Amino acid sequence: MRALYEIDSEIVECVDTETGEIIDAEKLDALEMERDEKIESIILWRKDILAEAKAVKEEADSLTDRVKKLNNKADSLKEWIAKALNGDKFKTAKCSVSYRASKSTVIDNFADIPEEYYKLPNESWVCKDAVKKAIEEGKTIPGAHIEEKTSIIIK
Repeated sequence: MRALYEIDSEIVECVDTETGEIIDAEKLDALEMERDEKIESIILWRKDILAEAKAVKEEADSLTDRVKKLNNKADSLKEWIAKALNGDKFKTAKCSVSYRASKSTVIDNFADIPEEYYKLPNESWVCKDAVKKAIEEGKTIPGAHIEEKTSIIIK
């Protein structure tokens, strides 16, 4: 099958460029039909590609939803394990559960945080690491505190 630009150039050759008169009407009609078929084929190909893209997106959305549900179920089971063990370690040949203490900075009221703890002047992002470091050094930072947590580790 010839390329569209070849067909277009042959169509131009069927017309006298000076007078606009059609030189070969039969050839021109055949070329225009071939051109229309080519354009139609490209349009239909595009429609097929868009239909496939839609189907792939729907499948991806379905898989994303499935991943979310599975992660929620795993989180629920993790909570159940934490309640059942109540802080006790657990170990078998196939799995183990342990715990790790961690600290996180909690901002109770952003308006109370001193300006020096913002990442940039006039910006609304508090640098939690700087706040945490200051509290650990014994400073009192209004509007913030450190919360100690215990994280369950399941292997």
